[in-house]
Amino acid sequence: MTLRPSRFPGSGTIIEETRIKGRAEDILRILDLRAIDISEAARERVNACTDPELLGTWFDRALTATNAKELFAAEA
Repeated sequence: MTLRPSRFPGSGTIIEETRIKGRAEDILRILDLRAIDISEAARERVNACTDPELLGTWFDRALTATNAKELFAAEA
């Protein structure tokens, strides 16, 4: 998987950090609302991620995943 650098104008700023944190929270909320069990290690992995593209991929997968492993499937 090829990741492109972020072209967001606030790249490297508090604005981008806020967007990243919000996206991670969204991913975890979707999984919680869908009653998908997610380990503390997986939660930490999502929260520690600073790559907007990867978070976007995980967000999309969170909408259809049936378990937490599917969220990280391509990284295995």
